[in-house]
Amino acid sequence: MTEVLLTDRARRDLHALDPPIRRRIVSKLRELAHDPLGRSRRLTNVDLGSYRYRIGPYRVVFDLEGNDVIVLRIGHRREIYRG
Repeated sequence: MTEVLLTDRARRDLHALDPPIRRRIVSKLRELAHDPLGRSRRLTNVDLGSYRYRIGPYRVVFDLEGNDVIVLRIGHRREIYRG
């Protein structure tokens, strides 16, 4: 099974969110572990990461390393791509 790992930056991003949004994202990250590429899209600008996963107006940017999903950033869609 795929394991979802959060970078320090992704942890800070997650903890900065409101608790109900945080719970929703954590729940969706568990779903991401079962099928990482099923509902994800490849990013054209790979400076930020390789893939994005949409959770309402929030985005999870991640890379794949073997069987692991490495979450790089979590944030609102209007802010996440600004670097």
